[in-house]
Amino acid sequence: MAAAEVGDDVLERDPTMERLECKVAEMLGKDAALWTPTGCMSNLISLMMHLKRGDRFLAPASAHVLGSELGTAAWLAGGMPEPLAWDGGPGRPTPEQVVKAAGGQGPYYSLRTTLLCLENTHNFAGGSCLGAASYKALVEAARGKGLKVHLDGARVWHAAVATGDSLASLCWGADTVSVCLSKGLGAPMGSLLAGSRAVVEEARRIRKMLGGGVRQGGVVAAAGLVALDYIPHLAQDHAKASALADGLISLGFKATKPETNILIVPVPKASEAVAKLESIGIRCLTVGSALRFIAHRDLATTDITDAIERIKPIADSIVS
Repeated sequence: MAAAEVGDDVLERDPTMERLECKVAEMLGKDAALWTPTGCMSNLISLMMHLKRGDRFLAPASAHVLGSELGTAAWLAGGMPEPLAWDGGPGRPTPEQVVKAAGGQGPYYSLRTTLLCLENTHNFAGGSCLGAASYKALVEAARGKGLKVHLDGARVWHAAVATGDSLASLCWGADTVSVCLSKGLGAPMGSLLAGSRAVVEEARRIRKMLGGGVRQGGVVAAAGLVALDYIPHLAQDHAKASALADGLISLGFKATKPETNILIVPVPKASEAVAKLESIGIRCLTVGSALRFIAHRDLATTDITDAIERIKPIADSIVS
């Protein structure tokens, strides 16, 4: 980061930032990409381009754009959110549900559905994955109803590693894709929005409107380039989460084996459980009535073993 070649990314572009954007666009099978400070901004820019005021958009229940972005989809993008039930498995709607929810052409005073937002992996469904075939079926269902598609692929890297599908196949057909460099990959900040050159050109304008234009962006872009090198190692994080699940199950927790690096564990009193775990040096978050653990690059396999040993003496007080 300290040695990065930099320029003014608001004016003539920053060379390191441009290298990062070109690399990510190629990886995702898109024409161009744009760095943003956060994934929330990347998602918001996409929704602002795809929605007109009062347009309805569809997204799987508990998707990040519905509950974790402070209502900006409605406030700034002007969209009316419609959650889709997980009738195709954790975090996954079915193509049939997309078609039904999209509806048809109604009178002028009816809601107009124009966009489908997908999330891969789905955070609050425990890092569940959409494989290429399932993802393509959802995109085709949306296209058949005249909808545009935005993919919140903050952790699409994890999905590619878990399924063996290429990144390009997991982004196929999406008008816009948001990917994150900090979640899992370890960069201190940054996401990218990818799409056609025309889309990215307009996204650059909106980013500036939202205050996301940076000057010597190469400093953080350099960290993003390093973060991408970690993608082949993500399977190790998936294995850590799986080992944690096995350990917690052996202690009486009702955990299920995770598909990627996120483990959701239901407990009777989630807030109390978080406090108890914090007291023994283990940090996690609550998701409704469950605990969310995330395995990442800064954890060693021995840390998982240590965590299970620390939890063992207090396990009964958490699960009962």
